[in-house]
Amino acid sequence: MTPIVTIENLCLGFGRLSLFDGLNCDVKPGSILAVVGANGSGKSTFVKTLLGLQSPIEGRIEWPTGKPAEIGYLAQLTEFDRRFPIRVRDLAAMGAWQGFNPFAGLNKTTRNRVDVALEMAGILDLADHPLHTLSGGQLQRALFSRVIMQDAPLILLDEPFSAVDQYTEQHLLSVIETWQSEGRAVIMVLHDLSAVLDHCTHALLLGNGRASFGTVNDILTPDRLVAQGYMSSSQASWMFRGQANGGAR
Repeated sequence: MTPIVTIENLCLGFGRLSLFDGLNCDVKPGSILAVVGANGSGKSTFVKTLLGLQSPIEGRIEWPTGKPAEIGYLAQLTEFDRRFPIRVRDLAAMGAWQGFNPFAGLNKTTRNRVDVALEMAGILDLADHPLHTLSGGQLQRALFSRVIMQDAPLILLDEPFSAVDQYTEQHLLSVIETWQSEGRAVIMVLHDLSAVLDHCTHALLLGNGRASFGTVNDILTPDRLVAQGYMSSSQASWMFRGQANGGAR
């Protein structure tokens, strides 16, 4: 299967400060890649580099079938100002900006797509609510509906569950699994290893200047998590207690 994006010998950082180097990986359709690492290890920088918002120090990012015209992107919730005076359905509609004429409004087809996206995100009943009235979990669902509207082959999510409860997280994970079943590739920055182990196909572990990519079982081992500074030996022993051969599952 042809990858959506191929990364070769990637080194990221700022000026002469390298966060990690030597990353080689392919991201294929239908994969869910978790980007895991301690704070400051380069997770958000990696996402922004894929978006073209930052240039690598070294290495290449290639798009074998051409860079997608649209890449779905969900930034960290802290970067969003909910005081912006629009309704939930207006936020969702922004995901269709390429076919949206703000002066003519939405056509019937796009309005129907917005309703489907809001229903998929579980907030159709909030469609006409202003953003400032939403809870953190409701706002995250609204932002997911905007990504749904983008209809992109590659979706980047930066800490998508940081301000939501367990019920909302499970619902949003079901949305991500729907994207996977549709053949889209999803790359998401996560801190919850249980979500990674249960729902992701691949992992990119960053830390201590290293970048390790592979299947979840191969990468998220106790020894590697400790060596790359993600957790202590005692934390790793507790996390993987009772599991044979030091594997991640």
